[in-house]
Amino acid sequence: MLSKEEVLRILESVIIAGDQASLVSKNLVKEVLPKDGAVNIVIADTGLTADDKESLKGTIRDAINNNTGFEKLDIIFDIIFEETRAADINRVKNVITVMSGKGGVGKSLVSGLLAVALRRKGHEVGILDADIVGPSIPRMFGLSGQLRGFGKAIVPLESKIGIEVVSMNLLLENECDPVIWRGPIISGAIKQFWEDALWGSLDDLIVDLPPGTTDASLTVMQSLPITGVIIVTTPQDLVEMIVKKAVNMVKEMNKPIIGIIENMSYLLLPGTDEKVEIFGRSRVEEVAREIGVPLLGRLPIDPEIARHCDKGTIELYNSEILQALEESLIQAMATNKFE
Repeated sequence: MLSKEEVLRILESVIIAGDQASLVSKNLVKEVLPKDGAVNIVIADTGLTADDKESLKGTIRDAINNNTGFEKLDIIFDIIFEETRAADINRVKNVITVMSGKGGVGKSLVSGLLAVALRRKGHEVGILDADIVGPSIPRMFGLSGQLRGFGKAIVPLESKIGIEVVSMNLLLENECDPVIWRGPIISGAIKQFWEDALWGSLDDLIVDLPPGTTDASLTVMQSLPITGVIIVTTPQDLVEMIVKKAVNMVKEMNKPIIGIIENMSYLLLPGTDEKVEIFGRSRVEEVAREIGVPLLGRLPIDPEIARHCDKGTIELYNSEILQALEESLIQAMATNKFE
């Protein structure tokens, strides 16, 4: 007789979308009860049609019979789970939001680099691209095409190194189509990405917020179980003031701040170690001390990063600076006792 573990191993081969997500990886197998040559399997139903269920039964039956030779197989869809939403199935340890007080500071770039850094440390990582009207994460990771569904749930696309991504640009027929929505609709879409996406089991979900402290940021702070916030800035004095606004918002929402990352801090002259501070002398260390949060790192203006983002190969980017950012991020998370 098949054991529960053997059945789960077989079910890992049952793919629900494209060539990536399986029933097991998305926590859709609720229970396995092998008994007397039969296998009762309870599957979470996220709004599957009758045809979807019959098709899935056939796929599961074939997978198990091809591995065991059993002829008798009972597959049960427990009707209790008909109204189950993805949010009830997912197991996400840390929800880390990346925000900035204004646009143009490289917030999405930092979100992508953080996801890559955590993935290289062996973490299971996802990115929720909450910048609904200006999504750039898919292009950065070389992802295209449209997200698929499992019933009413959304199945994230997976990058080359296994980072899961949900973004508005992966729902549009043409990635250049504008999203002309008012604030409440944008906020609703962000909530839907959290509640209806099948993230499965993740160590870290990076939420790339739109710039500013408007409806979208407020929705995320109120609706998602935020573990910590990372704030992105650049060296200009004006940005310093706006950063403090973002920090004050996070504190008013009673969310912990993991730290600050300064982007476009300087330019390294080719062939030298000389740093040119194009936007003026950085005061980020002073600001970090003033507001009482760690400085996670300073990222330079690096043409290599731009090339990788344009080519969709950000996962191939590496540098001593990125490695240092990996270490400071892991240390900051450990200091905040994230698990």
